[in-house]
Amino acid sequence: MCILFIANNMRDDYRLIIAANRDEFYARPTAPSSFWKSHPHLLAGQDLEANGTWMGVTRNGYVAALTNVRDPHNINKNAVSRGELVANWLKHDSVEMKPVAQSQYLATLEKTRHRYNGYNLLFGDINSLKVYNNVNNSTHIIDTGVYGLSNADIATPWPKVTQGVTALNNYVTKQNIINDEDLFDILRYDNKADDALLPDTGVGYEWEKALSSIFIQSERYGTRTSTLLLVDKNNTLTWKERRFSDKGEAQETRAFSFSI
Repeated sequence: MCILFIANNMRDDYRLIIAANRDEFYARPTAPSSFWKSHPHLLAGQDLEANGTWMGVTRNGYVAALTNVRDPHNINKNAVSRGELVANWLKHDSVEMKPVAQSQYLATLEKTRHRYNGYNLLFGDINSLKVYNNVNNSTHIIDTGVYGLSNADIATPWPKVTQGVTALNNYVTKQNIINDEDLFDILRYDNKADDALLPDTGVGYEWEKALSSIFIQSERYGTRTSTLLLVDKNNTLTWKERRFSDKGEAQETRAFSFSI
């Protein structure tokens, strides 16, 4: 996952809205969203290379999503896959595993943070969400509001983050009816940031420019999926995942809906 936007308790009809893009190399094998055979309560796509996931939910309303922190000068090639952090939180919401409180999982994240390359982990349930950053060893509570999170900590105003937060905030505060396609449209914004506003994360100008849009498309790397998670006032959870080709063309949209 490379960018996600959250509208928490901003509307009476939808208490939680998350719109997110997963950016990855096109060659990395990936399974689309489904309920996992090994954990039937868990809904997520799956990284078939490391067997983790980037974003998922459970039938009881557990939520998790991950973004990598972009820092090419501090990459440990022997680090544990970060995708297991999402999966592990979601797996604990099952009859097969002992339930773990959010505070307990946070303590585990803090204790094991050096095992992983840099990340932000959004985790909790539909009533209580936090973002943990292992680089800063910091935690941010998701209160009422609109948030954006990309490949730096949640307080970093990269242009594409600011753009998405502004667009989502305007949408949820001004529209009478929430339309899924309008949310997908925000995730398709592909305009690049001005050179003067580009971050300097150490990947060089060409990559900084290519990665500066919400929707990314390059020769070997780009936005593979867009995902919407919505929870309405009746605690009905809707999950939609749209997959894209290496040309940026929409291919398949999967939809799931269930009561929490």
